[in-house]
Amino acid sequence: MDKMKATYEVMLGLAAEMVWDEALRKRRTDILYREIDTALAAGDESAFRKYTEELKSLA
Repeated sequence: MDKMKATYEVMLGLAAEMVWDEALRKRRTDILYREIDTALAAGDESAFRKYTEELKSLA
């Protein structure tokens, strides 16, 4: 029974880590979209390229 409990705890920890990672990725993606919009509005090509490259790396 203890082995089953340990396995369950490990699986629960992995699931929590996956949820956390996805939440962080989503948050960073949202921020990058805003930064890209701002760079486009300002005509800042270097910022636009920087943020789009980072956005591509998240996908």
